[in-house]
Amino acid sequence: MLQWIRSIIYVIQATLSMPVIGLAFAPWAMFSKRGAYTACKTYAAWCMWSARWLIGLRCEVRGKVPEGEVLIASKHQSFLDIMMIFHALPRAKFIMKREILWTPVIGQYTKRMQMIAVDRGKRGKAIQKMMADVESGRIDPGQIVIYSQGTRVAPGTYVPYKVGTSVLYEQLGQTCVPAATNAGYFWPRRGLYRRPGLAVVEFLEPIEPGMAKAEFMATLEERVEGASDRLLAEAGWQAGS
Repeated sequence: MLQWIRSIIYVIQATLSMPVIGLAFAPWAMFSKRGAYTACKTYAAWCMWSARWLIGLRCEVRGKVPEGEVLIASKHQSFLDIMMIFHALPRAKFIMKREILWTPVIGQYTKRMQMIAVDRGKRGKAIQKMMADVESGRIDPGQIVIYSQGTRVAPGTYVPYKVGTSVLYEQLGQTCVPAATNAGYFWPRRGLYRRPGLAVVEFLEPIEPGMAKAEFMATLEERVEGASDRLLAEAGWQAGS
C-alpha cells in the first residue's frame, strides 16, 4: 500500500513538473536547439532523480554511449527508457508518431529538436523525407533512435520487428547500435504503480554497415531480445509477474 501511495505521488509530481520545466526554459528554447535539449534533459534528469528517492527506482545506463552519427535500434517498454536514452545521448533524434507534434509543450520541443515525425502506415515516405532533409542539411547530425517493434512492448510479450529499421540501416549506411532494457518491469506501459529496483538501458555491440537485410534483422533481434531477457531476469522478472 505504501508503494502505491508513493507511486501516485511520483506520477503526479512528474506530470506537473513537465509544463513547469517546459515553460521555464521556453524563452531560451524558442531560439535555440541547445535550449530545447537542455530543457528536456533537465526534465529527464529530474524524473530519474526523484524516482530514486520517492519510489526507490534507480536508473543505470550500461555499455559505451554512442556519439556522432549513428543509428540506434532500441527495445521500447515504457516512457522511462525514452528518458534514459535521451538523457544519455548527446543529440538524440527519435523517430516518433506524428500525433506527438500536437501534444502541449512536448510537441513544440520535439519540433525544435528536429525529431522525426512519422504518419502511421507511411514510415517509408517519412524515411525518404528524412534522408532528403539530412542530405540538404535541414536536419543536424545526431543519433537517430528507432524502436524496431514500433511500439511499447510489455515484458513477456512478443511483437515482430518491423522492416523499417533495416531500410533505415541500409539507406543511412551508418553503424547500428542495438539497445536493450528492462524498464517495463518497473514502469509499466499502463497504470500508476512503479516498482522499486534497478532499471537498465544497455547499449550493445554495434552492427557495422553493409550487412544484408535478413541477416541484419536476425542479428538485431537476437541481440536486443537476448539482452533484454537477461536484464529482466536480473531484475527478478518472471512470466506473469
